[in-house]
Amino acid sequence: MAIPLGSIVEALGGELVGSPDAGIRRLAPLATAEPDELAFVSNARYASQVTLTRAGGLIVTPSLRAAASARGPCIVTDDPYLYFARLTQWWREQHAVLPEPAVHASAVVHPSAELAAGVDVGAFAVIEAGVRIGPGARIGAHSVLGEHAQIGANTRLYPRVTVGERCSVGDRCVLHSGVVIGADGFGFAPHEGRWIKIEQLGAVRIGHDVEIGANTCIDRGALDDTVIGEGVKLDNLIQIGHNVRVGAHTALAGCVGVAGSADIGSGCTIGGGAVVLGHLKLADGVHVSAASVVTRSLLKPGHYTGMFPIDDNASWEKNAASLKQLNRIRERLKAAEHAIEQALQKNTKP
Repeated sequence: MAIPLGSIVEALGGELVGSPDAGIRRLAPLATAEPDELAFVSNARYASQVTLTRAGGLIVTPSLRAAASARGPCIVTDDPYLYFARLTQWWREQHAVLPEPAVHASAVVHPSAELAAGVDVGAFAVIEAGVRIGPGARIGAHSVLGEHAQIGANTRLYPRVTVGERCSVGDRCVLHSGVVIGADGFGFAPHEGRWIKIEQLGAVRIGHDVEIGANTCIDRGALDDTVIGEGVKLDNLIQIGHNVRVGAHTALAGCVGVAGSADIGSGCTIGGGAVVLGHLKLADGVHVSAASVVTRSLLKPGHYTGMFPIDDNASWEKNAASLKQLNRIRERLKAAEHAIEQALQKNTKP
């Protein structure tokens, strides 16, 4: 079913140039879009593709208005990327076909659990004693909610999500398949060559509008709770250790590891494969490059990188060998500076 461009602008705003009746059947990348598809241009370096694309419509900045309108209909907006993001949400709402909410006959729901209006529970899900689920939430097949867990309104758990006992998830969250909330944190005390388990007595608290990617794990706290702030976005395969705090609207890319009791501020980004060591603090607005290892607290906002540049192996080994000598060279340099300073002082005496 084609959607008129006029309907999109009516829903999302922007300036429509051209016919409002132009039909759009799909959203597509700029390079491969077809005449019945809508694409966007958010960066000036792609401006040359405006005249080359076959897209039936474009979302562009005001600076590209003339070029885009010369080839066909377009939507003009200050931030095409943001507009496109909102368009994808609206598009899914228009095309989503969700069944009427119901509790599947094979689901196991404890009598003391409280399910609000419009809750959908998939096949073979398990909802234990004292669980509370807000209106409009959807619990996927084979998901498990432990005792006294709480799920907020309009939150969606995809199949095979586990939310442990006493853990809470806010409103409008999305937890993808394989997510585990509230497994035990990694706490053991050494004793005579063995490890003695420290029971993890805290929980996990997740704020509103959080999205968590597939197979990501967030451990419960040892005593206090692990806390994920409002609007946080976590990619796939992330490990969040016990008692970690992640501030509002921070985003972590795939395979990030955050060790126990780290405190990450609001509005931060951490690139894929990066590691944050335990008990460190990252200030609001810290941005860490992919594959970095954060070994100290970062108390000022900014962009930080902590990785050794890739090189051919022979060069890398030479550089690594040089790095091992840095401290010795540093001490020699300090001794030389001290000797020069003493000599200068001696020569300047009357």
